[in-house]
Amino acid sequence: MLKLQSLNVAYGKAQVLRDLSLHVDASEILCLLGRNGAGKTTTMKAIMGLLPLMSGGVVLEGQVISDLPAHNVPKAGIGYIPQGRRLFGELSIAQNLEIAMMARRSKPQVLEGVLDLFPRLRERYHQRAQTLSGGEQQMLATARALCLEPKVLLLDEPTEGLQPSMIEAIRQVIMIMRDRGVAIILVEQRVDAVLSVADRVSFIENGRNLETLEAAELRADPSILTRHLGV
Repeated sequence: MLKLQSLNVAYGKAQVLRDLSLHVDASEILCLLGRNGAGKTTTMKAIMGLLPLMSGGVVLEGQVISDLPAHNVPKAGIGYIPQGRRLFGELSIAQNLEIAMMARRSKPQVLEGVLDLFPRLRERYHQRAQTLSGGEQQMLATARALCLEPKVLLLDEPTEGLQPSMIEAIRQVIMIMRDRGVAIILVEQRVDAVLSVADRVSFIENGRNLETLEAAELRADPSILTRHLGV
């Protein structure tokens, strides 16, 4: 589905990703784990075309998308929920979702399906985004990405700062999208949250993929987490 092939990425003269290779298949959740500064968010931005590649490529269903301008990457079918949400705060829920609908010219029933997943957003449909709670804003950021009808969904720290009920609501939606055939890459600091949803886990350190393991293997042997993360 989505393949990262030997990505090398730098911020100016500071190289962050070094020959990073990963893949995620349809109906699979791949979680990226690593210490702060390991390159997890940089990986997401590189996929979305927000950072130029020094070398390597991003391939979606056999098509190289790393040559596309950043604004065309969502049109290819990749939804991105960045850390910090990046909503249009002055606009309403309805307007934020309308912008997302326009990106791939999604049909009205797509929006209805998204609002069915997030009934709280339907209740507050004409409320400005900046007046929502943190959990509701995360719901809106997720809903906005789902309006693209994504083949791949990228989530960067989706549960950060949320109360348990909101974390569970986001978790349930992630599981639903996986069951609908979406390929998901999840960056998450909470190891318990990762192990509850992941199919595979990739450990990143200094911009390199150290190893990728089945989540079941990590659940059976927590010492692997200690070795890679020091937790």
